[in-house]
Amino acid sequence: MDEKTDRKFLIHTVAVVAATVVMAAYPLAMFGTREVIVAAAAGCVLSTMNAVAGSMTIEYALDKPSSTFLKAVLGGMGVRMAVVLVLFYLMIRFLGLHTVALTVSLLGFYAIFLALEVLNIQRKVEIRHQP
Repeated sequence: MDEKTDRKFLIHTVAVVAATVVMAAYPLAMFGTREVIVAAAAGCVLSTMNAVAGSMTIEYALDKPSSTFLKAVLGGMGVRMAVVLVLFYLMIRFLGLHTVALTVSLLGFYAIFLALEVLNIQRKVEIRHQP
């Protein structure tokens, strides 16, 4: 696969974060407290790190046999979920981040990045099977 295709996921990830920052800047500045803004940013960062780790796992496993691919992707997903859950707990428990803002931000970005991840896998498989 060419480098241009490999970078599409990262470009889309940056575009999603940038678009969300632009759309959320005014409402957060007008109605959000500093605590809410920090928690929303933390959720964004945590979800983005999760998505990038998923992309790296896909890159690693794509040219492997199907069983290895599934083990890497599904196993990696389980490990990533566990890490996100632990970090989520630590952010609330020890950093005292705003629970609702952190949760909404984390889940919102997670859903968007999950859709991008599935589309990324589909695109790579299609490119791989081209004659």
